[in-house]
Amino acid sequence: MSAENIREVVKQKYGEAALRVQGAGSACCGSSRASVAGCDPITSNLYSTEQGGEVPQQAMQASLGCGNPTALAQLNPGETVLDLGSGGGIDVLLSARRVGPAGKAYGLDMTDEMLALARANQKQAGIDNVEFLKGEIENIPLPDDSVDVIISNCVINLSSDKDRVLREAFRVLKPGGRFAVSDVVVTAEIPDAIRRRVELWIGCIAGALRDSEYRAKLAAAGFEDIELEPTRIYQVEDARQFLAGQGIDVDAIASQVDGKFMSAFVRAKKPERAACCA
Repeated sequence: MSAENIREVVKQKYGEAALRVQGAGSACCGSSRASVAGCDPITSNLYSTEQGGEVPQQAMQASLGCGNPTALAQLNPGETVLDLGSGGGIDVLLSARRVGPAGKAYGLDMTDEMLALARANQKQAGIDNVEFLKGEIENIPLPDDSVDVIISNCVINLSSDKDRVLREAFRVLKPGGRFAVSDVVVTAEIPDAIRRRVELWIGCIAGALRDSEYRAKLAAAGFEDIELEPTRIYQVEDARQFLAGQGIDVDAIASQVDGKFMSAFVRAKKPERAACCA
């Protein structure tokens, strides 16, 4: 799969998901991922009832993530937050409420349909300190040292150039800025049968990084204080659900998938600049 093919298929599928949310009103497992990669345990039950009440219903339905970075990331009043691959806007809107009127939350997405849905959700929520930007996470349209916190929810795995994504994240973070994302991570080699399925790449599975590889890429980009915290570990029966319809014999690769996939919260920090004349 070429990088361009992956990007175009992701854009098409997530655009279709946005349109389905706007037209359907509900989705399997409480998430419109049913229209993207099948009803699976990765996207279900990620947000509390209280959080659901803070955003429009369609923002919740359009959530295609694997975690809840806004619940785990430290966000302070007055800070600037950037969500990479913001989709229908749920994490942006929740972040905007946490940083308050003195802060700002940006959402970055490459899909016109998702951006339209996110802006409609913002209008319905009546939140002003939000801006949705069109662009790719490999080329963030913000200046250097402009963001306090970067969040993302199962989107970095969709990129075929994760090193560039992490370098861009490092660039736009202020010194001392925090990287706080949810992603699917693996602790063993992924079987070729999974790697070859573009639908599983879209579903955040085929593009998943090894835990050690994620750490190494973050360090290479310049980050420090790197931590990976498992939030969900998937067993064979979970794998049976997110591999459904892909023609993969799960029993044949059970030992390679049982407990080897996990949703994780990935933390890191951009170093502070050295003091002048130190």
